[in-house]
Amino acid sequence: MLTNPDMTMKTAHEQTNRSGSAEAAAAEPEAQSQKLGVHYDTQLPKLPWSRRIQIPIIAALVYSVIRILGPTLRFEVLGWQSAEKVYASGRRCIWAFWHRVIIPVVWWRRNCGVVVMNTTAFDGQWTRKVIEWMGYRTAQGSSSRGGLRGLAVMARRIGEGHDCAFTIDGPRGPRYVAKPGPVMLARRTGAPVVVFHIGVEHGKTFEKTWDHFLLPRLFTKTIMIFAPPIEVPPDADAALLEAKHAEMQKELERVRDVAEDWFSLSEAERERFRGELGK
Repeated sequence: MLTNPDMTMKTAHEQTNRSGSAEAAAAEPEAQSQKLGVHYDTQLPKLPWSRRIQIPIIAALVYSVIRILGPTLRFEVLGWQSAEKVYASGRRCIWAFWHRVIIPVVWWRRNCGVVVMNTTAFDGQWTRKVIEWMGYRTAQGSSSRGGLRGLAVMARRIGEGHDCAFTIDGPRGPRYVAKPGPVMLARRTGAPVVVFHIGVEHGKTFEKTWDHFLLPRLFTKTIMIFAPPIEVPPDADAALLEAKHAEMQKELERVRDVAEDWFSLSEAERERFRGELGK
């Protein structure tokens, strides 16, 4: 509740403690709503206490793994010059990558304020804690819950100068099938979609997980391959959006194939790709 600027000092002093307390109480929910709105677009669903107490425990364990593993990874990055050109033009990037490589990605782009689309389900709630501890922001939503509102939050964050990112086949798959969110956000904001994939020389693939989750080994070599930016015009119609979505899917598959095969290639083949992709 704001005081009228024309109110005299006498009237202001006549406000009672009781009314002041009432105003503070009324303002508290609004302030809390604004605080939540800084990062999230939807209220979190209620979970049973047995699930709620697991969230900080799982988050702490996963965060510890990333903090221990991350500094030992040795990255080689190809195609990054495309992102640098986007930044030089005064724009931000919309990143898209497969859920499988989320662990090395979270470490590589930590503390850069990237806004990540994050589900409000149980897995998303502990994941949110981890990625925010790593210096990311989150927009709550998914293909099944609050997705369009999540895109609206991401559009605002791009306008504020932040990159945005999607685990593009998340939160629950199907594996390697891209959702349309990045293309829709690109049309709305003018920021291009930049896809990439990460391959590791030594790591463990958990084949019983829906995403074939990848856990790199300590001190392993890591290759990160970026595709050229995908531009989406602001007046793109449904047919063009579909074509851009197909292009994104194709590029995601291309960089995945190269990155996953990288450490089985000969050195001559790697040099050829380095020449094509650049640094």
